[in-house]
Amino acid sequence: MNPTFSNQKQIGIVTSFSELIDTDFKGETNALCWYRNLEGDFAAIVSQLQLKENITEVTPNDLLALQLSAEGIIARDIILNDLQLLTDFGAAPVLNLLKCYERDDEFDFIATDVYSFHVDRSPIATDTFLCTYHGAASDIIANDQAVPKAQIPEIRAQLKALHNGPEIEFEDFLKENYFDLHYQAQPNAQPTNLGIGHLWRLAVDHPTQQVPPCIHRAPIENDGEYRLLLIC
Repeated sequence: MNPTFSNQKQIGIVTSFSELIDTDFKGETNALCWYRNLEGDFAAIVSQLQLKENITEVTPNDLLALQLSAEGIIARDIILNDLQLLTDFGAAPVLNLLKCYERDDEFDFIATDVYSFHVDRSPIATDTFLCTYHGAASDIIANDQAVPKAQIPEIRAQLKALHNGPEIEFEDFLKENYFDLHYQAQPNAQPTNLGIGHLWRLAVDHPTQQVPPCIHRAPIENDGEYRLLLIC
């Protein structure tokens, strides 16, 4: 077991999918990891898939159409099984072949794309599941190692100027434009990389959640390498 994960209060380690979905978040724990050392050739799958846009959804039928070695078949079976487990659970998993996400460059004082540390929000009780099978993996950060960007005085002042409306409507303005979801890491912060092959469950901001939402970000992609990412 990876001590980098198991020694962190933010992260709970589980050993099965049933444990992953049945374990409650509590205390400082807002990320659960089904820790796995996966066998199989996931690079072979990526090499045969066709990137149609910067983010291309890969269906089970796309995977089944690939001509793979024995190691590639092992990798494919793992992905198909993960998709089925999450679907049976009631989630809507998506497998993406990913070159890059769209960058947010509308404002020079605050970024709201997925490369920025952020939390997910939902009006219903749900969580974010993700697994990186190939390529760069996402990062998470402990909540006490980051501050909301909208609370940083110089950024908040520029957001108020952008809002240019009644003070009573300012918080709604932040929510409507997702500014309140993004965080700035503290200078001494130590993000945790989620690694390859592990299936993660991250706490989301919703009314019934008992813990703070998990702060995470997409990685900068490695040059010339696509990511293969399951997410829902």
